[in-house]
Amino acid sequence: MKRSDYIQQMEDSSKVWDFIIIGGGATGLGSGLDAAARGYSVLLLEQGDFAEATSSRSTKMVHGGVRYLAQGNISLVMEALYERGILKQNAPHMCYNQKFIVPDYKWWGLPYYGIGLKCYDMLARKYSFGPSQIFTKGKVMQEVPGVLAKGLKGGVTYHDGQFDDARLALTLARTMADMGGSPMNHTKVTGLVKNSTGYVCGVQAEDKLSGKSYELKAKAVINATGIFTDDVMNMDNPEHKKLIAPSQGIHIVIDREFLGGETGIMVPKTDDGRVIFFVPWHGKVVVGTTDTALDGVCMEPKPLEEEINFLVEHSARYLAKAPTRADVRSVFTGIRPLIAAGDSESTSALSRDHYLTVSPNKLLTIAGGKWTTYRHMAEDCIDNAIQMGGLPFRPCVTKNVKLHGYTEEFDHNDHMHVYGSEAAEIMALAEESPELDARMHERLPYSWLEVVWAARHEWAQTVGDALSRRTRALIIDAKAANEVAPKAAEIMAKELGKDEAWVKEQVEQFQELAKNYIVD
Repeated sequence: MKRSDYIQQMEDSSKVWDFIIIGGGATGLGSGLDAAARGYSVLLLEQGDFAEATSSRSTKMVHGGVRYLAQGNISLVMEALYERGILKQNAPHMCYNQKFIVPDYKWWGLPYYGIGLKCYDMLARKYSFGPSQIFTKGKVMQEVPGVLAKGLKGGVTYHDGQFDDARLALTLARTMADMGGSPMNHTKVTGLVKNSTGYVCGVQAEDKLSGKSYELKAKAVINATGIFTDDVMNMDNPEHKKLIAPSQGIHIVIDREFLGGETGIMVPKTDDGRVIFFVPWHGKVVVGTTDTALDGVCMEPKPLEEEINFLVEHSARYLAKAPTRADVRSVFTGIRPLIAAGDSESTSALSRDHYLTVSPNKLLTIAGGKWTTYRHMAEDCIDNAIQMGGLPFRPCVTKNVKLHGYTEEFDHNDHMHVYGSEAAEIMALAEESPELDARMHERLPYSWLEVVWAARHEWAQTVGDALSRRTRALIIDAKAANEVAPKAAEIMAKELGKDEAWVKEQVEQFQELAKNYIVD
């Protein structure tokens, strides 16, 4: 269905949804899919684009969490490894195996990390992506040609999952729609509606594109807004105890030549106590992440100079050819919605377990967690929302739901794999628009046909939607994305029926946005 179809549903003042979900990130979309798959009516409202905030700014890994194993959180690791296996089963075109090496520059490293990663293998059980192994120095350099040789004693390899976070979010939205759910982007919830007993029974919302307001009714309202969790809880009770302790993390993106090969690097402990990854992704290398406590949150956070310098400096410690700031193709910044813990000394120590609570006024809030466990979080969320809303119980079925575009015929070295079974349909658009069957830019793998597809079939409403989350142009090369923005706007205007003033406004907005991703 098109976005206009969902608007038409919202205009029906007599409609009472089983669920209204506030938030279109990993948790909200997962919950929307879960509810729709069980046969409930569900409306999801996202103030920006799907996954525009935290859920499009991850380290691009579907993983159990080696760091959580070191912290002793065995249950979270086991849950995540199980969910990693379920995702690969249900969307093999979206989740696939990525090998990593933990390089050892200390004499005790090989036995220590070797034992730890064998435990990681055992916890994965039948959902293992591959066994860990101890490698000699020569074998490590063969696997990762760009690794720093000086002082290297060997390494330990292990396997984890990789994915495209924003594309998976969109895949969840489209699967939700396939099953009768209604996902709406660019629609901001401005207030909660309560009945005569004070219970939450709906929301007030505004379509940010048209400016039109709606009052929408539901048997259960779910707050799955991530970093904005406290804002929605304030709508219910301005005196509620703050739940989220936000932490900012950045990633830098550099060319693949700095790493070489197809194997990534995992550094178990950085100066700020975090794990740092060098992840081969979409023809580039994603390096991150940092950890900086924040007082407030926003949709588009900005990287700090010290964060960028931190990652550039750490890259030089592990790569033979040290990248400089000039080599950074893009920097992207995300805010983690960590659960507040008053006695925690640092945000890097806070748990990634999810947290669910129902207020006295019957607002269900789900927060915390991580991308890998989105499906289990959604199951927990909807199980509780059913009870809260007094709905007839129907069991969760998402363990066996194939996600939109499911196919076993794909090549992960071809960027089109994220479209799954629809890749051929996108290429077929060349028959009607042969002039668009060309790469956007010499440093970007995407074609103009993908912009057409994004506007026509994937609810892209802005140039940012198309160049940041439908394609990942802004993430992998911000300057190149900046250069193609004008033509992308023209193509979208034709598809969406917009005028030249819209094109001009969109280009200006995107180029202002891109400043946050360009390192000078």
